[in-house]
Amino acid sequence: MTDHEALPGLLEAEIQPLYRFCLTITRDEHRAADLAQDTLARALERSDQFRAEGTLGAWLRQIAHRLAIDHARRDSRIDLLDDAHLEAIERRWGDDDYTVDAAVVAERAQLREELEDALVHLPFIYRSTVLLHDVAQWTLPEIARLTEISLPAAKQRLRRGRMALVSLLADGHERRHTIEGVPLRCWDARRHVSDYLDGLLDPEVAHGLEAHLAGCPTCPPLYAALVGVHDH
Repeated sequence: MTDHEALPGLLEAEIQPLYRFCLTITRDEHRAADLAQDTLARALERSDQFRAEGTLGAWLRQIAHRLAIDHARRDSRIDLLDDAHLEAIERRWGDDDYTVDAAVVAERAQLREELEDALVHLPFIYRSTVLLHDVAQWTLPEIARLTEISLPAAKQRLRRGRMALVSLLADGHERRHTIEGVPLRCWDARRHVSDYLDGLLDPEVAHGLEAHLAGCPTCPPLYAALVGVHDH
């Protein structure tokens, strides 16, 4: 039996580890399940690329991460921070006069809603690097192999991701003030959009999402445009 012929029988043992990986990088159960399912389907489509001497789990995680990047690229306009913003944050950190309230940052990092809201503003490649390293305890060489980048590039992603996350947590009060009175948090609103477009949301939640998109200055125009397309 060839390697790709043996693959279907080997996948079952990898389903739960794959789902846990997908949950780490998406932080959303529904998205993690969808990503894991898409990954398994892609693996079967490309079973001729699997080699038994390699690690099946590592191969699946690479596929999952590539798919997650593809999804993020399609939604690239939803990231509040682009590379220019991240470079600006890094320059701010290089300014001797720049500082944050460490106690406030630590407190907000312990609050799930505050942390999720800050994370959702990070571009995916930085968010996933921070989550894999600081939450899942991956090493930088492991992240570099997964993402197929050099070790220095992985270090840069982690550094920029951490700096941006701390700055976002430090600025959380100001960001919350700008959306005071707007239903839902950015994280929750963005999680619901796909189901909204498919007509799967409870009417009350759908109404809250519409109100958020209409009133939130920090959510990029993409979702508002998607809602407009849906309505027409």
